Amino acid sequence: MAPKIQLSVLIPLYNEEESVALLCERVLSACRKLNITFEVVLVDDGSKDRTFSLLVPIAEKNPELKVIRLRKNYGQTAAISAGIDAASGDIVVMMDGDLQNDPDDIGMLLAKMNEGFDLVSGWRKNRQDDYFTRILPSKMANSVISYVTKVHLNDYGCTLKAYRRDILKDFKLYGEMHRFLPFYASLAGARICEVPVQHHARKFGVSKYGLSRTFKVLLDLVTVRYLGKYAQKPIYAFGGIGIFCIILGVMIAIFTLYLRIADGIFVHRNPLILLASILFVSGIQFFVMGLLAEIILRTYHESQDKPIYSVKTALNFDHVESAT
Repeated sequence: MAPKIQLSVLIPLYNEEESVALLCERVLSACRKLNITFEVVLVDDGSKDRTFSLLVPIAEKNPELKVIRLRKNYGQTAAISAGIDAASGDIVVMMDGDLQNDPDDIGMLLAKMNEGFDLVSGWRKNRQDDYFTRILPSKMANSVISYVTKVHLNDYGCTLKAYRRDILKDFKLYGEMHRFLPFYASLAGARICEVPVQHHARKFGVSKYGLSRTFKVLLDLVTVRYLGKYAQKPIYAFGGIGIFCIILGVMIAIFTLYLRIADGIFVHRNPLILLASILFVSGIQFFVMGLLAEIILRTYHESQDKPIYSVKTALNFDHVESAT
């Protein structure tokens, strides 16, 4: 029997032909120093350059490298999800493929995990990026995310994190949700800590992300907040809004009646009655939406799981099917 894999290093890649050879060399070197069984799962997220073709000969020479090629560019979250599904290590360490994360920090993350933590998050304390386009928006987003989720981290955007596999197995990720993994882990009762890690300036290529990503993350944050509080009971969210609208509508209707009796203002001349009617009907609609959400929730839990990605090619795997 093959020895049990203790560590899986998961790296999503997109158009990283300039750095992929050096990346593999440095990651393999860092992992071999740890004297544990490991695998490096590289997920090519539909690269349009030579990233995959360069990985093929490297994987042939190094069986620890396991490569997945997705059919098209699904985005970082889907690539990470594909890697999580394929990884078999007890601990999963994620990192970027642009060599801004330092593979030598993997050992430090594992040492911290040995103290009893379930998730160790990297903090790019001395981040080597442009301040106004990358660092400042990131700081603002981190503050908002920490406040909303109640999981306080300085750097949600740092991909370099270590997870125990058992806290990842039940998560389904969409949108930009990979950055909210610490929040999902906290819902599962994980012990979380944050440690400073090295961060290097990008040497090859250009960043795949800009300011627009910040707005996407903030929109996903609304979803995370909803899932955290109401995922299992959506009627509480929609029903609460519905009750508020109905009560407010009834109060306005009573006030309209008072104005008719006290001041002789006829209903058809008072626009408040229209507002009361809209609020009352909206309240009923929110109740119906809550009931529909409850039905959808039950359908979701009872239906078959459907993946959010399609694997085109897999190398050195015996449990990941390639597309034919």
